[in-house]
Amino acid sequence: MKLNRLVNEYLSQVMLRREAMSKLRMIILGCGLTEELKWGKPCYTFQGKNIVIMQGFKAYCALLFFKGVLLKDPNDILKKTGENAFVGRQIRFARTQDVVELKPMVIAYIHEAIEVEKAGLKVEIKGIPKPIPEEFQKKMDEDPALKAAFEGLTPGRQRAYVFYFSAPKQSKTRESRVIKCMRQILNGKGLNDEYLARQKH
Repeated sequence: MKLNRLVNEYLSQVMLRREAMSKLRMIILGCGLTEELKWGKPCYTFQGKNIVIMQGFKAYCALLFFKGVLLKDPNDILKKTGENAFVGRQIRFARTQDVVELKPMVIAYIHEAIEVEKAGLKVEIKGIPKPIPEEFQKKMDEDPALKAAFEGLTPGRQRAYVFYFSAPKQSKTRESRVIKCMRQILNGKGLNDEYLARQKH
């Protein structure tokens, strides 16, 4: 069990749910994963492959399984990162006690996720439009949750975003559009979903 210095520093600066995240860290490391800091968050890998990443939110902390859609989830504890998310799945912990109570399940899910990687299983995503603008691809490379959320959108929603991001001639404008839409994508929303929802009320 090797502790990563960068993750030590990350946890020392966490204001909310530090105890819960520290307990999760020990559980994950006990499963034999390698600890790294990726995209500014504690990320755990197996033979160089991303398995799970720890996330902190205002209402809870979470473990995001990169290929969560492939896990069996007999306990029904995996949550979509957004309404239309397809690939990634979270286990959420609002209290430190949740970590204690769910420990056996967390360990079982991590071992299953490792087996998914050992078997070389992949999630087939069809209909992602090409080419994806460089500015958007860069953001997805920097943030795996954003990439998972985008890949989980319906093909129509993906196309709408790609066309919207690609339209401006200037890179600065394209990047501005990407940044503006990141929250919607992470919430599993299409480009016009929020506007249409407002129109109904």
